[in-house]
Amino acid sequence: MNPADARREQRLHRFFEITLLLKALFAVGEIVAAIGVYLAPLDRVADFVGAITQAELTAHPHDFVAAHLSVWAANLSVGAQRFVALYLLSHGAVKLWVIIGLMRERLWYYPVALALFTVFVVYQIHRYMLTHSVSLLLITAIDLVVIWLTWHEYGYLRRLRGRPA
Repeated sequence: MNPADARREQRLHRFFEITLLLKALFAVGEIVAAIGVYLAPLDRVADFVGAITQAELTAHPHDFVAAHLSVWAANLSVGAQRFVALYLLSHGAVKLWVIIGLMRERLWYYPVALALFTVFVVYQIHRYMLTHSVSLLLITAIDLVVIWLTWHEYGYLRRLRGRPA
């Protein structure tokens, strides 16, 4: 490999590592949020959502998101609270497990990560079609970059270790 290609690979590898660290931080955040959601009293959740949506609903009484959030919080059940907590916990834990495997450069984690990240992207696109949330587009764009970096890193490591790509 010529020096220019080696520098490019080194930069891409560092960028890959940075994206993994950021995704790991978000995964830990999901786990912490899951614990918070599980332990939070339902009336506190309703009060919190009410506080953050009140100003928006005062200014724009027909705001779709704020109105639905407010109704959701007011009707939040223990079952729904547990579902959200379990979803956040499982999503964060699985993502963290895969990221740790990728950071350890275990080759079999790469196809698992590619499949998992692709499922996340498909789900996010589905959710975007329902909500039209710009933040979902941003998260999806970042995940597509991570998928490409994971694919590239997997091919690079396989070539480096003498395995067919």
